[in-house]
Amino acid sequence: MRQIASHDIVILGSGLAGLRAALEAAQVSQGKVNIALVSKVQLMRSHSVCAEGGTAAVLRTEEGDSFELHAWDTVKGSDFLADQDVVDRFVRTIPEEILRLDHWGLPWSRRSTGQIDQRPFGGHSFPRATFAADKTGFFEMHALYDVLQQYDCVTRYDEWFCTSLLTEGDKFRGLAGIDLTTGEHQAIAGKALIICTGGAGRLFGYTTYSQTVTGDGLALAYRAGIALKDMEFLQFHPTGIVPSGILMTEGCRGEGGYLRDNTGARFMQNYAPERMELAPRDITSRSMITEILAGHGFPGPRGLDYLHLDLTHLGADKINERLPLIREVCIHFMGIDPIDEPIPVRPVAHYAMGGINNDIEGVTRIENLWAAGEAGCQSLHGANRLGCNSTAECLVWGKITGAHAAEYAANHGDVVKLPEAQLQDEDQRIETQRKREGDENLYSIRADLWRTMDQGVGVYRTAEGLQEALDRIKQLQERALRAPVKDQSRTYNTDLTAAFELGYVLEIAEAMVAGALVRQESRGAHARRDFPARDDDNWLKHTLAFRTDDGPRLDYSPVTITTWKPVERKY
Repeated sequence: MRQIASHDIVILGSGLAGLRAALEAAQVSQGKVNIALVSKVQLMRSHSVCAEGGTAAVLRTEEGDSFELHAWDTVKGSDFLADQDVVDRFVRTIPEEILRLDHWGLPWSRRSTGQIDQRPFGGHSFPRATFAADKTGFFEMHALYDVLQQYDCVTRYDEWFCTSLLTEGDKFRGLAGIDLTTGEHQAIAGKALIICTGGAGRLFGYTTYSQTVTGDGLALAYRAGIALKDMEFLQFHPTGIVPSGILMTEGCRGEGGYLRDNTGARFMQNYAPERMELAPRDITSRSMITEILAGHGFPGPRGLDYLHLDLTHLGADKINERLPLIREVCIHFMGIDPIDEPIPVRPVAHYAMGGINNDIEGVTRIENLWAAGEAGCQSLHGANRLGCNSTAECLVWGKITGAHAAEYAANHGDVVKLPEAQLQDEDQRIETQRKREGDENLYSIRADLWRTMDQGVGVYRTAEGLQEALDRIKQLQERALRAPVKDQSRTYNTDLTAAFELGYVLEIAEAMVAGALVRQESRGAHARRDFPARDDDNWLKHTLAFRTDDGPRLDYSPVTITTWKPVERKY
């Protein structure tokens, strides 16, 4: 392994949070910091381009919206596990980002008056989802990337796979990894690191996530001694298309779409009569699974029974204007046109509320390492995220961490050269993975993990199911040690990266299931059939998972409550 570069700031991940962090660092330093933007995919293939529905922000106080209302919706939606100081900062910062993106050329959908338009979204009591048709993330990514071209202080490392964080004491020193285009083992040194690698949705088989979203940054931080926070809270989006899991944006229901059972009834009347289809995602997903288990769904492939998302009453003009991507996906992947037919959907693994433990500034226990976007958990979403708060989170904490990293880099000396002995150790570790022998199969183990998580760690959970899942994950970890990398080529060796990714997802799954098993209550997206009530006396606290050789060690930290004490959630 050789050190190929030194940079002031290294940003791992090139989605919304990563691009926003790079842009902020470049701007506040007036282009004087040296930034590395590292991604295991080509930059514009980051999963952020898949975000569809919108970005939540208070833009219309004159029409009745307010920071306090957005904050209340977020805290209530979180089932009171969100840190309220974090929420307050978030709602007050994101409107600036919306206007900044507008000035940078993002084509927001607009009212007939020319004003930026906003649509209703689940859990929000005011239409504050700012959107660009149903391709919001795609356009946000393009706007940020276009502006970033103004700065020549950013060096891109596309298709560069990170295998470990290099640290010295409690400081980040660099990344070790593989240039996928050549197979060469390389290291990048840096004064500061921002992890923006997204979530870990590929722990599950039925998921909205791209195949590349394997929780790399979470696992790397976990191995570096940073706790993972609140990992048991995994959001299931109500409307994943059957059987692929491709997301049918909440914007479908924000534009007036209905959820119907096999009799044609709008069953959400029985669960959230005030909000109907625009109840928060945890409530809507539980309602849908309850209906399916009661026999009110349609039989689907691989046991994926489903319900209907009905847009037919919206009409062709509205669907083509507001939901063109949804129509295109339905036609190409299902052979149905939502103008004429309902869409088969069921709840699907979608978003990790938990992540790398950090504070309101994005700082981790390592002083020169920050986390932003879905990879980080500063406790904005608590036990359940409201739709459109995710892309907003990426923009807000991308900006915050980019500014902090730029300041840190400016106030510290030259980049420390990575020790040769450490590079040799990393080189040997990669080769050990490459030369592993055994009779197991990487992809069979991954498929077994998907089945384990889909069956035991879904919308509804029990102690028995979680314990079986945890036991199974430990068995899969042992099997993974006997799974060889059969492809010994150097260029684009996806067998080798799959071996590393399997290790990442197995460790994260273990932390997720361990936290879920111990948390004996139902809160937000964590619904226990054996403990159906929320228990504020014992469980109004954050879970912290620390890595040990024997598995995760769990600890807890308090929830910051500044304004609203927990009350019963009703919609």
